[in-house]
Amino acid sequence: MTAIAPSDSLFRAVKKDARKFFKTARSSHAWDHTERVLRLSLCIGAKEGADLGVLKIAAVLHDIGRAEEDGSHGRVCHSEAGAKHARTLLERRGLAAETITRVVHCIQTHRYRKSAVPETLEAKILFDADKLDSIGAVGVGRAFLFAGEVGARLHNKGTDLARTEPYTKDDTAYREFIVKLRHIREKMHTKEGRRIAEERHKFMVAFFDRLDKETHGRL
Repeated sequence: MTAIAPSDSLFRAVKKDARKFFKTARSSHAWDHTERVLRLSLCIGAKEGADLGVLKIAAVLHDIGRAEEDGSHGRVCHSEAGAKHARTLLERRGLAAETITRVVHCIQTHRYRKSAVPETLEAKILFDADKLDSIGAVGVGRAFLFAGEVGARLHNKGTDLARTEPYTKDDTAYREFIVKLRHIREKMHTKEGRRIAEERHKFMVAFFDRLDKETHGRL
């Protein structure tokens, strides 16, 4: 098969393929998350000098394994499942083997809780963009969306979070902030990612401080 460069028409076809994986997606990881990650990736990529062709394909495909992970309550790793789907999809579309390898690496290493480390500039940018969408105002909103999806309470600062479990009534937005979101700024790989993360982190700290005060009647 003749390799096809990642042209605009190919990107549109891949994007259309990707959307099919989100028909039953939860609101917290629906297609709009992918769109935001794509925009952030291209913004950061332009400043960092990345290959935007590889980056935008990786961005639209990075979460196509999410439905499998959600359906298994976390037992399936969406980055691994997504990488396999992406390879099959891109081979069918005729993308060059080298480009497929680079895209697949981005998808395999974008997950926060994974030991696989992003090694290429494009993989580092996708990681940063994906994590940036989980913090700041958008991140707080998504954390509450997920909490609602699993039937969690509004707030539980007084709970011993070490004794709580994901996908339960104690899997609140505050728990997500303590367990994961407050550490995001330390995980950034790029200069631009660190700059954006710092500002978004400050917003979250202020928000959860005010939430705690309001729920205890102090404001």
